[in-house]
Amino acid sequence: MTAPAIKAGLAYFALVFGAGFVLGALRVSLLVPRFGERISELAEMPLMFAVVVFAARFVMRRFAVPLSIPARLGAGLLALALLLAAELLLAVVLQERSLADYIASRDPVSGSVYLAMLALFALMPVLVARTTGAGDRNR
Repeated sequence: MTAPAIKAGLAYFALVFGAGFVLGALRVSLLVPRFGERISELAEMPLMFAVVVFAARFVMRRFAVPLSIPARLGAGLLALALLLAAELLLAVVLQERSLADYIASRDPVSGSVYLAMLALFALMPVLVARTTGAGDRNR
């Protein structure tokens, strides 16, 4: 993996994780008491999708990641690995839960949508290639 792809993967993770942390805190404090876990998580998903798209576009341009699928997929997979590690660390260490308890506690509906969002998160650097300078195939 190239240096720009590694830097982009780190930045992509940081932007999306930071936004998710803020939105998650707002969701838990404002929405969950009124609407419940499932509805609150599902309501957050479109906002997180927008964050993922804009972060991928911004970071791929900012770090001039080549348009090749391996470079962009590498950045996305690095960001995904970091995101999963951070989320599991927060769930297991800060919430003092076992990994099995954390996984079992996920709502089946919003949890399934969340898994789809994780796949999109990893693939988004590739998917936004057409909007981040597709005219320059030499990058």
